[in-house]
Amino acid sequence: MNLSASVKTLHNGGAIHLADIPLLNVDDLCETILEATDHGWRVASYFGVPEGDEVTLYAVLGYREEGIIALLRSRVRESFPSLATLAPQLQLFEREIWEQCGITPEGHPWLKPLRFLPHPRTGKRPLPGAMEQYRVEGNEIHEVAVGPVHAGIIEPGHFRFQCHGEEIFHLELSLGYQHRGIEAGVVGGPHPATLSRMETVAGDSTVGHTQAHCMIMESLAGRRVPERGEALRGIALELERLANHTGDLGAIAGDVGYLPTASFCGRIRGDFLNMTALLCGSRFGRGLLCPGGTNFDPGERQQGDLLLRVASVRKELTDAVNLLWSTPSVMARLEKCGAVSLGDAHELGLVGPVLRGCGGGGDVRQEHPFGIYRKKKIPVATAIGGDVHARAMVRWLEIEYSLNFIRELLEQLPGGATRSHPHAVSPLAPETLAVAFTEGWRGRICHVALTDLQGRFRKYKITDPSFFNWSGLARALRNQQISDFPLCNKSFNLSYCGFDL
Repeated sequence: MNLSASVKTLHNGGAIHLADIPLLNVDDLCETILEATDHGWRVASYFGVPEGDEVTLYAVLGYREEGIIALLRSRVRESFPSLATLAPQLQLFEREIWEQCGITPEGHPWLKPLRFLPHPRTGKRPLPGAMEQYRVEGNEIHEVAVGPVHAGIIEPGHFRFQCHGEEIFHLELSLGYQHRGIEAGVVGGPHPATLSRMETVAGDSTVGHTQAHCMIMESLAGRRVPERGEALRGIALELERLANHTGDLGAIAGDVGYLPTASFCGRIRGDFLNMTALLCGSRFGRGLLCPGGTNFDPGERQQGDLLLRVASVRKELTDAVNLLWSTPSVMARLEKCGAVSLGDAHELGLVGPVLRGCGGGGDVRQEHPFGIYRKKKIPVATAIGGDVHARAMVRWLEIEYSLNFIRELLEQLPGGATRSHPHAVSPLAPETLAVAFTEGWRGRICHVALTDLQGRFRKYKITDPSFFNWSGLARALRNQQISDFPLCNKSFNLSYCGFDL
């Protein structure tokens, strides 16, 4: 679909001067967004930037067919039209804009806080979790409340189930108990600690978020990454995917009481983390990436060691996961549990393995390639059914593809430097907007940065894949047994801290 000529487009990792983005009236902005989402575009980010007594709305949309990203903006004062009933993938964004900027999305069906921030005008801060909850009325309906304090070592989140007997009619999630101010802390930067902050956006997605931030910095500073640096970044990103997918398959097995696969995968996850540590000394990849490339460069001995480890782990992991697929009692629990239709997945804007488990695509590495993925392609793993089994199968297929990808890169690792310049990053372009997508193991990660006249960050917007996929978990639980919640929850395995930015 071709958007209006007044809409600016760019490719992943690109930047554009703010003055070159046309200023639409709000009705044209809304009409363009609705038309685009009806024709296959996906909303990657939607946010507001206060400017005096006005707020500028920015929308970032991605189109899979041509690998392009569209930018739209409009200025409003007290309110703007809500599109949540027509495009549900926008409903959380609209609530966030209302909460952060103090303007009202007129017609929003369920307007309430996301992160319980101080009101931008009155300064009053609502108590986290203290809000009206959705209720299903009826003599035999009962509520089950879980959290925010949980039995295990887990971050806070509140789940409220509306049930009839064991059947779930509706699940409402309330997060925001640990808002850390990550985005706000970046404003005025980049600061010396900015890169470290990006590594902690979601700790299990350190490489994914740091890669996106480095792409933003490189775009705004006009820097290129050497081919060897891009290859090492790709290896680190796939190792992160391998560790988390392996851990998830083990946890899914554990949730249905199948201990052989659970035990094997728990140990093998540690093997993948140790491979990342071999690259940079950190099991989670902290300190590895930097603007312009990487801080570490493995020697021939380390490359050979990694190749041997990959080959050994592949055999062990294949044996462990095949036990899962070949056990009928396990399959009976995974199949048809927590299913989400492809139509619902698109409507909610779901991303990553959750979307691909519904039969959709949505892999940034193919649709909006970045880094090494521009030269070396990796297959997109999909499954049908949209249930726990499909989400588990997508993880397994991605494990196989990532193992092949890493082996081939290690066997043909380019020579040369790993970073473009050994010193500080060049000054950032002033009055510019930059966009970066990466494919984290949970799905598409989106970073958007706006700079001021001095080239400092005026706004930094992060959209973790969990921002979309929490709504998918709520949809998956409808008409399911409440005893299936832990299994469905683990098959999504979403991030609390990636949401509470």
